[in-house]
Amino acid sequence: MLLPDNIHPENSIYYNASLALKILQEHGKLDMLDLYQKISKTKKISFPVFILCLDWLYIINVAELKKGEVKLCS
Repeated sequence: MLLPDNIHPENSIYYNASLALKILQEHGKLDMLDLYQKISKTKKISFPVFILCLDWLYIINVAELKKGEVKLCS
């Protein structure tokens, strides 16, 4: 699912994580649910896919989650 085999790259974790990253760069840090709502306004995304995107950003050391707040790593 990171890179799908089909012709819909907008369903990949990479693409959806980039949407989260773009919003985090604009705001610095956000509550997890606020971030989900902002992403949902631009693209329909399920909550499980959103969580996978946050997991991916955490694994590559770009974002961290503390007490329900998502922020960029420095």
